[in-house]
Amino acid sequence: MPAGYREFAYISNGSSNTVTVLDLVYLRQDRTLQVGINPTNLAANPVRNEIYVVNTQSGTVSVIDAETNRVAATIPVHRLPTFLSVDSTGHRAYVANSGSNTFSILDLDRRRQIAVAGTGEQPNVDRISPDGRTLVVTNRGSNSVSVFDVPPYNPAQAHEPPPHLRAAFPGCPGASDVAILPDSSKAFIVCSSGHQVMAVGLAAAPGSWAARQNPALMTDHMLTLLDVGKIPVHLAMKPDGGEIFVSNFGSDSISEISTPTNEVGGTYAIGNRPVRGIVSRDNSTLWIANFGADSIALYSIDDGRVEPVGIHTGSAPDALAFSEDEHLLLAADAHSGDVAVIRTGGTALPTLFTMLPAGNLPNAIVVKAIRKKP
Repeated sequence: MPAGYREFAYISNGSSNTVTVLDLVYLRQDRTLQVGINPTNLAANPVRNEIYVVNTQSGTVSVIDAETNRVAATIPVHRLPTFLSVDSTGHRAYVANSGSNTFSILDLDRRRQIAVAGTGEQPNVDRISPDGRTLVVTNRGSNSVSVFDVPPYNPAQAHEPPPHLRAAFPGCPGASDVAILPDSSKAFIVCSSGHQVMAVGLAAAPGSWAARQNPALMTDHMLTLLDVGKIPVHLAMKPDGGEIFVSNFGSDSISEISTPTNEVGGTYAIGNRPVRGIVSRDNSTLWIANFGADSIALYSIDDGRVEPVGIHTGSAPDALAFSEDEHLLLAADAHSGDVAVIRTGGTALPTLFTMLPAGNLPNAIVVKAIRKKP
């Protein structure tokens, strides 16, 4: 391990109004940070050592300095924020405000809200595309999806134009999670109450090769609605974008979506109340948190089968995250208020290594590796 290397996991505790910081080098609790009321979502900045905490009942975002593990700032947003997405530059973040039917645009350099835009009713999740051009917002209250055009980040601009609505798609009951392909060409949206996943083609950049080859690709368009299991709640995408796995909470199954063809390849029994999934960096293994079985299930993507091994956790595992090297998988146990640390690497079968304390109702995890500055 290089000199000065540190790695931490941050867990938001919805009923404790805290964030637990775990030291993943020494596998111990580092500290507990007081944040706003009812923290529900976390995001890590991809280019700087900062973590962002969405405090739903406070209507704020807490900024954690990951080098000191202290709360460095609190940014007011609008009512009942639920989700935060950071763009690839690390300069902008977008916050879905479910209580005001808006999303906030944050300047992360100055740590302030710089604009607000209207969405549908009760926006739930917002994700910025990898190319930074498109923001996809799910509106649970209006059963719809909003697609916004995002202006490029320009530090020389005194006043940044706000994102504008590019398209809206109705017919997605209980719209919730979103996955956007690595090439920013498509978005897949969970319609939890309709037991479907909506596939949307995202507009190609003006002047791009795709737009020149097919002018129809210059507009956002609904591709299809895919039937999956009951109460789909989460999408786990392979890093290469080739497949997406749907956690079907109500039918104890996962559905496998082929993203090139927009088809469901199969639906497989996986356990009791699957709630989250995460795919390994090598695209080979899907790990599923079975909320109702207090365990983690494994699905071999290459072989197309559910592995017979199941790994016990605490009570009601929910949020999942890998350590930087993926030798550890962390599962936040919502009912027992702890984090299961699972060893994933080596020739032996994956096993529960240890349990680390969290707060009440842990609901999200992010991991940040910090290397000593030269």
